[in-house]
Amino acid sequence: MAIVVFLFIVWEKARIALVIAFIFLLTALGLEVSQNDWDLQKLWETRSFDQAKISRDVEGNLLFDKLGNIVTDSSQGKGADEYNCDDFATQEEAQIFFEKVGGTGNDVNRLDGDKDGEACEALPKN
Repeated sequence: MAIVVFLFIVWEKARIALVIAFIFLLTALGLEVSQNDWDLQKLWETRSFDQAKISRDVEGNLLFDKLGNIVTDSSQGKGADEYNCDDFATQEEAQIFFEKVGGTGNDVNRLDGDKDGEACEALPKN
């Protein structure tokens, strides 16, 4: 935000764009500080901020259900790093979750131990 303020002072032609950027940054900071977030797709579908609010745990992590969807109710999900292969009945379920929460690049629980892109290979396929 300090950079935007500095540019606002020295770059007169871009002041309108810089004011807009400053407002967006200030809004993002407010959401992060208050640990609030909303699922924009669900907000569009339901037109309800209550239903679209995304729950976070005490550390601020997003909560996911077993299908890898971000959930708005903390009783329906847990953090991505809390899931292990034992949480899934089939390899297909684990694979869907694995891909939705980031795949190999975000495999915090090593669902894909050999990093070949397939999660929980020891589980039954179906």
